[in-house]
Parts: sequence; structure tokens; C-alpha cells
Amino acid sequence: MIRTGLFVSGILVIIVSPVIGAIPGPGGVFVFAAGLALVLQNSHKARRGFVHVKRRYPRVGHYADMGLRRQSAARRRARDKVPRAAR
Repeated sequence: MIRTGLFVSGILVIIVSPVIGAIPGPGGVFVFAAGLALVLQNSHKARRGFVHVKRRYPRVGHYADMGLRRQSAARRRARDKVPRAAR
């Protein structure tokens, strides 16, 4: 029940973000990111769609991982910094 409530509130926040985006300043972007984070944390189907988009557009996925502060992305970046010979 709580997950459903958080998912619905995330969708509502995403819907409201263009209205807040009309106000001068970058507020709409942050509101959209917060709504997206709520949706991705509480929906398996949305998470699978996000993974598909990340694989199709890796640069967009990188910025999304940075914004969501994903631990898996931090491990992946640390692993990629180590030269292959040292592995």
C-alpha cells in the first residue's frame, strides 16, 4: 500500500513539474527528478524501462545515475577507472 502511494505521488510530482517549470529558475528540473526517483524506486516495470533506455542511450543513463546517486553506478565508474592490466 505504501509503495503504491509513493508511486502515485511520484507520477503526480512528474505531472506538476511543467507547471513549476514555468516559474523562472531551474525548479521544474529538480521537481521532475524527484518524481522520477520516486517512480523508479517503487515500480519494477518503470525500472526495467529505465534500464532499456540506459542501454540504448548510455550518456543519458550516466547522468541519470549521477542524479539518483546510484551505488551500482559508483562501483561501475570505479571499476572502469582501473586499467585492464591491473585487474
